Amino acid sequence: MRAVEFRNHRLSFVGDAPEPDPADGEVIVDVLKAGICETDLQIVKGYMGFQGILGHEFVGVARSGRLAGRRVTGEINCPCGQCSTCRAGRPRHCPERTVLGIQNRNGAFADRLALPESCLHAVPDSIPDAFAVFTEPVAAACRILEQRLVDSSDSVLILGAGRLGSLCAQVLQPECSRLRVVGRHPAKLRVLADCGIETIDLAAFTPRAVDDVVIDCTGSADGLKLAMQCVRPCGTLVLKTTVAAEQNVWMSRAVIDEIRIVGSRCGPFEPALQRIADGHLQLAPLISATYDIEQVAAAFQKSAERGVLKVQLNIGTTG
Repeated sequence: MRAVEFRNHRLSFVGDAPEPDPADGEVIVDVLKAGICETDLQIVKGYMGFQGILGHEFVGVARSGRLAGRRVTGEINCPCGQCSTCRAGRPRHCPERTVLGIQNRNGAFADRLALPESCLHAVPDSIPDAFAVFTEPVAAACRILEQRLVDSSDSVLILGAGRLGSLCAQVLQPECSRLRVVGRHPAKLRVLADCGIETIDLAAFTPRAVDDVVIDCTGSADGLKLAMQCVRPCGTLVLKTTVAAEQNVWMSRAVIDEIRIVGSRCGPFEPALQRIADGHLQLAPLISATYDIEQVAAAFQKSAERGVLKVQLNIGTTG
């Protein structure tokens, strides 16, 4: 089996990776396409200490179960289903969970992967493969709404116009009265401007503590510091960024100004798929390049370049 592995601090394409060995209740999925995200870039820098097959944004075809023969995408958190956290309705935070391509479970940059059948979602026929790959990050954007962190009257500031920042902006645009996105790359900002979203070049941005909700999607260790300068007293700071580097921030302001700091990670797949199927999200402009899986070194290099949005990998075919 072809796969992209990260082992001993080295990313490599291998042509003879072991086939997935599904446990009870798991389904083999033949992967069609997968996307490289900021988490993947951070993993190769040491985030999570993961070793194995990378990748967690994908679309593929299920081999068995209720969705056999259908295109599917999958939730990345695989909970035990038995612990008190799972029973309390928080399976994404199960302490025994594995996470696709991130924690103790081989991922989607391979011909095949294994996931619990309960994690799989059917992809509507109207959604092309290249758009279905966005389901997981769109779900992450929808998580902000699921957590009820934004009110319709809020002034919302998103820091970062990259992969996740752009999707968060598009998902939140209909939900709040004022939305602005700060970014440093003109091409990324143009994508959002074309969606009717107000954008600000970071070089011309003066942080002021005035916004009700500030969302850090910078993918940078410095993002939290900037976000803390922008949220108003008694406002909400939403953290979407995960980085391998340490973050040094003066936290006393959070106490003095009673700032609510909320982590926001994985979200609901069905609302994400519905938003993609409805055509309300502009996804085509977010695809910067597509490579065959054998070209993974070039794909990762491209993905890390300034101004690049989503890079995808072609892995299988529907034929």
